[in-house]
Amino acid sequence: MPALIFDCDGVLADTERDGHRPAFNATFAEVGIPVCWSVEAYAEKLRVGGGKERMATLLTPDFVERWGLPIDTAGQRELLQDWHQRKTARYTELIRDGRIPARPGVARVASEALAAGWQVAVASTSAASSVRAVLEHAVGAMADRFSIFAGDAVARKKPAPDIYRLALDRLGVEAREAVVIEDSHQGLTAARGAGLSTVVTVSGYTAEEDFTDASLVLTSLGGDDEPARVIADPLGIDPGSRIHLDDLRAVMELAPADREEPA
Repeated sequence: MPALIFDCDGVLADTERDGHRPAFNATFAEVGIPVCWSVEAYAEKLRVGGGKERMATLLTPDFVERWGLPIDTAGQRELLQDWHQRKTARYTELIRDGRIPARPGVARVASEALAAGWQVAVASTSAASSVRAVLEHAVGAMADRFSIFAGDAVARKKPAPDIYRLALDRLGVEAREAVVIEDSHQGLTAARGAGLSTVVTVSGYTAEEDFTDASLVLTSLGGDDEPARVIADPLGIDPGSRIHLDDLRAVMELAPADREEPA
């Protein structure tokens, strides 16, 4: 049974700038840390995979000393866990309040895949509760039919391929039997590292990134108010203004042999 695997942030909804970033900033204010990531500064933080890992970039020796933070590894781990739980709660509230719209075409393509008997999943290194909230917001009741691979389920975050290798193992499919929808160079690198054909729908922070290794690059999956526009189509898929399951099936069939990197 083929599998369609979505990334979460930037794919199901464009969550980074107006979801994660303000949730981080509100958390810093709550715990009394004078940090406020601007849109530009947060773009740099996105080079680091994982929320706790982004927060950890603050813990330089000078910063730790100035603000009286723990200096030992265990203390810092506990601190980051607390900050991240606070941030996740704030972020989940933003999503459930409907403040960030789902990206066009996601629910439609997921519905087509389920109707055709495909497995559908989300593979993300965001917290599982955050992923669940975004998924429910994006696809409604269909969320119950998705497998979710998220959070600290793997030791290495994207761009390492671990989360996608885990998804393939748990879904019981080979890489050639699955297709991924990603939005970032880091995510593309992770998916390709697991040998997966990858369609990219660029998001607010990623439009200028390098997607040379993608099978298809689009502005979105396409909807009534936002038709899909092709940015790169190296396989000659030639999709219309809305991406359909047949387009994704063609990506799997036409993609070159996988180039999985050694574990």
